[in-house]
Amino acid sequence: MLNQVVGILFPIFFIAFIGFAIGRWLKPDLSAMNRLNMDVFCPALVFSSLVAIPLDISQVPLFSAALVAVLLPGLLMIPISKVLKLNYRTWAPPNMFRNSGNLAIPLFTYTFGDVALAAAILLFVVSTVLHASLGLSILSKGNPFRQLVKMPVFLASVLALALDIAHVDVWQPLIDGTALLGQAAVPIMLISLGAQMCNIRVSGIKAGLMGTGLSLLTGAVSLLVIWLFIPLPSMQIQMMVLFTMLPPAVMNYMFAERFNIEPASVASVVLVSNLLTVVTLPLVLLLALRLG
Repeated sequence: MLNQVVGILFPIFFIAFIGFAIGRWLKPDLSAMNRLNMDVFCPALVFSSLVAIPLDISQVPLFSAALVAVLLPGLLMIPISKVLKLNYRTWAPPNMFRNSGNLAIPLFTYTFGDVALAAAILLFVVSTVLHASLGLSILSKGNPFRQLVKMPVFLASVLALALDIAHVDVWQPLIDGTALLGQAAVPIMLISLGAQMCNIRVSGIKAGLMGTGLSLLTGAVSLLVIWLFIPLPSMQIQMMVLFTMLPPAVMNYMFAERFNIEPASVASVVLVSNLLTVVTLPLVLLLALRLG
């Protein structure tokens, strides 16, 4: 079992370490690469994966589980924020919107194989769409829909789902081309994640540790609700164990900085939580594999 966990996690942490080394010694500006990834490679990955998903009633449980995993932590943070005297707009999004792209997609595919890619993409799309809509509405006072319709990932998912619902057979060379383009998305995600680790400061470790604890707590409650009330196949239950325990997405920091919602605190939570996956992720993965 231990060898299996190491074999699954090593490629992920290896690429992330390469990203850390690049950020530490070369100090490149990765903003253009990240923009290209979000606007080109990720939409290609989403489109090529979603057109392969047979949309039927069998997808409803996983979709429902994804909604619970994202929305329930937001509800739990209402009383937690009041008791701990935290700013809800600062602390709720990192608990709701986890690293469903950079970390989850390679984690799921290395753990379960390519058979899990379609489900991983569905979870990623649900989280991303909610982040771009509900997440922005928490942070801003404007209309988040205008931001959502400009996101290539959202447009790619809508197009793929519309074609699937209409039972339109997509030209196979187009699927192959977008799939090939999308293969660049995951390595770039991991390199970017590793490079972000260079920004951790000692002063933010306390906030990061508290954020990690809250993230694991709200994730565990969400997992319990999913386990008790949503019937899922064995592999998808294992995936939800991992999905609910993922660290916060880097996008939380980008949004917090844009709307000036305590960006330093959010950055600490995001970076420390992702760094601590070296400890937390093997334990969660062991739990998930034992449920198989």
